This record gives sequence, structure tokens and C-alpha cells, in this order.
Amino acid sequence: MSVDAIVHTEFPKGYTVLCGADGKVIMTPQSFELSSTIKSMQYDTIVSLGRHAKTASDVSIDFPADENSAPGLAILREDARREGRRYSFEDVLLISEVVSTSSARRDYDDCTAKYGRYGIPVYLVVDPYAQEVVLHTQPTGTGYIAAHTHKYGTGKLPIPLADGRTFTLDLDELPRPTPEGDAG
Repeated sequence: MSVDAIVHTEFPKGYTVLCGADGKVIMTPQSFELSSTIKSMQYDTIVSLGRHAKTASDVSIDFPADENSAPGLAILREDARREGRRYSFEDVLLISEVVSTSSARRDYDDCTAKYGRYGIPVYLVVDPYAQEVVLHTQPTGTGYIAAHTHKYGTGKLPIPLADGRTFTLDLDELPRPTPEGDAG
């Protein structure tokens, strides 16, 4: 299935649709944990970078070789301009993926290699189930040189962006999954 066909297809509500370079289309249900974690990170972008900062959530970003991605959160350069309907990977300062039970290997391994290969300056893996954030910096052709793990509940994590601004992620406010069977 081509990227254009996917863009023009209406998929069921509540699903995230991912396109692989090999032509596979992956549909995963969007969990409450994923949704509330993205909302928390969006709030932190407003507090850190202002209401009008260029950010995107679950919006396709163009990468070469049909490896387009729709990350949980992307922070873009302020001077970023859309090429057609999308922004380019070259406009991205930070990408964050939120781990779901079905996406752990992809988020920790595949995306780390991909985003490093394309020079995304900062890649965050936010894992509500492990209650940790892995901050990747210093991209290389195969991933990242530096990876630092930060536990939920350990305060504010300032993350310098390549344009001189700082995005501060509040690790105390990231939502934690509700245990199975808890009606709360």
C-alpha cells in the first residue's frame, strides 16, 4: 500500500496507523496510557516553549525511503516549513515515542536506530509500564551514542534542544497506568 493511499484512507477511530519501509501497514489501538502520556508531554511543551511552539502529535513526518513516522510527540524548529502537507525529518529537534504493550521492541530498538540514522538530535522513549524515560542524544548512523534512563517521580528533566531552547519534561506528572481491575 502506498503512502498516498494510506493518507487518503479512513481508519477506525482509536487506532494509530504506522507505515513500514517494507510496505506493511500496522494498526494498533491507542491506549489510555498512551493518550494521557502524550497529553502530559504536550502540556510540558506549552510550559517550556510557549503556546505557539511548533509541535506535532501523531502527525506524519517525511523521512527518506518511505520511512515516514507519526511519533507521539515531535518538537520542530521554529522556522520549519511544511513541504506540501508534511514537515521533513530535517525540521525535527526532538521525537518522543510512548511505549505500548505491543510497541516496546519497535520503540526501544527500531525507532532508536531509525531516528539516530536520520540525525534526530533528541529521541525520548517514554515507558509508562516501566515508569521510565530513556533520553537518547548524539545521533549516529546506527543509533545514538548517549542514552540516559530517568525514573518517573524524579522531578523535572531539562532537555536542551539544538536551537538553544530547553524543553523541560516533568517526570513527577507523567501518568502511571492504572492496575488491571482497578475501577478508578
